[in-house]
Amino acid sequence: MLDTLDLQLLHALQLDGRAPFSKIAEVLDVSDRTVARRFGRLRVTGAARVTGAIDSHLAGHAEWLVRLRVHPRHTTALARALARRPDTAWVSVLSSGAEIVCIVRVAGGGPAPLESLARHPQILDVTAQRLLRHLMDRRWLGRTSALTAEQITALRPPGTGDPTAVALTDLDRRLLPALAADGRAAYPGLAREVGWSESAVRRRLDELRRSRVLQLDVEVDPALFGFSVQCLLWLTVTPSRLTAVTRTLAAGSETAFVGATTGERNLIAIVICRDSDGLYTCLTDRIGTVPGVEGLETALITSYTKRVAPTP
Repeated sequence: MLDTLDLQLLHALQLDGRAPFSKIAEVLDVSDRTVARRFGRLRVTGAARVTGAIDSHLAGHAEWLVRLRVHPRHTTALARALARRPDTAWVSVLSSGAEIVCIVRVAGGGPAPLESLARHPQILDVTAQRLLRHLMDRRWLGRTSALTAEQITALRPPGTGDPTAVALTDLDRRLLPALAADGRAAYPGLAREVGWSESAVRRRLDELRRSRVLQLDVEVDPALFGFSVQCLLWLTVTPSRLTAVTRTLAAGSETAFVGATTGERNLIAIVICRDSDGLYTCLTDRIGTVPGVEGLETALITSYTKRVAPTP
C-alpha cells in the first residue's frame, strides 16, 4: 500500500509528469532528495512510472477497440505479442482468460487491421469497433485526491494551450516511443536516443505538450490504493440519451474512462471498485438505474499487458 507522501507524489505527477522534483518537493514541504528517492523506489519496484502518449484525434489517427477470442493457453503469449506492436495503445486480458481487448491506432483514420489478426492460428474470433471519442476529461478520483486545491494550482504546468491538431514529424516518430517508455526521460538521454540535438528535442517536446498532442500519464496499479476490482463495461444506450448517460457515468467516483464507439454497444467504460460488493453496488444502484441504458455487458480486467492509452 502507498503512504500519504506516495499518494501526494503520484497526484503531483498526474498534474505534470515532467515536473522537477525540486518543485514537487517545495509544494509538498519535503526535501528534493526525499521526492527523488520515493519516485525511484516506486519506479524500480514497478509500482509506478510516467509514460507519454499521443492524443489520437489531434494526431489524425483512428482508434479501434479490438476484441479477440483466443485459446486460453495462448492468451499470455498473444497479449505480449500485441503489446510489442507499435500500433497498439492498450492491451488487457479479461477474466475469462480467453479474451483480449486492445486499442489499435491507425494513422490517417484507416480501417482496423482485422485481416492480419484473423489469420493468426490461435485467434478464434476478432471484432472491432471504432472508438469515436473519449468522453471523460478528469482522471480516476482514486489517484487524484491527495493534494489540496492550493497545491494543485501550484503544480499545474503553465502555458498549456487549447487542443491543436499537429502533423507528426520524423522527430516525433522517434521521440514518442522513447517517451512512452519513460515520460520523465532527461533531455540529453532523449537527444542521444533519437539522434537529434538537445535543443531540438526540448523545443519539440514543449510544442507537443502545449498543443496537448502529447499526454503524460502515471501508470500505477489501483490495488496499491486499496481498489482490487477493475471492470470493463459495454453499454447499449439510447442515442438521444448518450450525452446524459455519459455525464452520469463520468461523474461517478469509480469511473476511470468513458468513450463512445460504433456498434450496438455504443458506450464503453472502465470502473474501479474496492471489492466485488462495491462493483455490485456500482452496477445495480448507479449504472443500472440511469435512464437510457438499455443493455450492459461486463468483464473483469485481470491484467494489463500494455497501458499506454486511456488508463485508470
